[in-house]
Amino acid sequence: MKQIPILLFLGLVLSLCNLGDKLKTGDKSAGSGTSSSDTGGDAEKATPTAAQTQALAGGATANWENQGMSWTVPPNWKESSKESKSLLWRSPGGGDAANLIVSISPMDESFPIDSAINASYDGAKTRFKNGEVDELKWLEIDGLKGVQFRESDPEKPDGIRRLQWLAYRKHAGQVQGINVMLSTSGKDFLKHQDAMYGVLYSTKVAH
Repeated sequence: MKQIPILLFLGLVLSLCNLGDKLKTGDKSAGSGTSSSDTGGDAEKATPTAAQTQALAGGATANWENQGMSWTVPPNWKESSKESKSLLWRSPGGGDAANLIVSISPMDESFPIDSAINASYDGAKTRFKNGEVDELKWLEIDGLKGVQFRESDPEKPDGIRRLQWLAYRKHAGQVQGINVMLSTSGKDFLKHQDAMYGVLYSTKVAH
């Protein structure tokens, strides 16, 4: 059981492994076909469906006080860990559980936010073209614009499938990267889907 959070965090790192290469080329998309409409258009605002709202009915508030962030989670979810730069809440269960995993990455004050968020979009867009991602959009949550994407079904039913939102903010005197990830096994994704989208869309973030 203790290995599950570690494996999930390893998956999170792997999902972002191409960001550095993207930043080296600035706003160039290396064949991804990105146009001005990809980065300059309005982001869709997070609006939960009735089913997603219902999935959180009677839920609790997951507070991350030192990061000025919070979420509404289903009533049976529990906090697993909370550190200065990472947070983990889980539903009941083992490998079939749903997870809320959030990480904060402090950046230098000169960090190129626009290039970084565009690179995040470009990386996800390449994955979309390759069939690794089946949903991709610019999404505004609590007034902060970010990139939301959902991974396709994994080849193995027990493989991890992720729903992620990446954004950048200025907070507590820092530029910070925010990675909000909801995940579960591929075979259990539909069972948890409404709750995971509901949790993501409930995000409150100081910025």
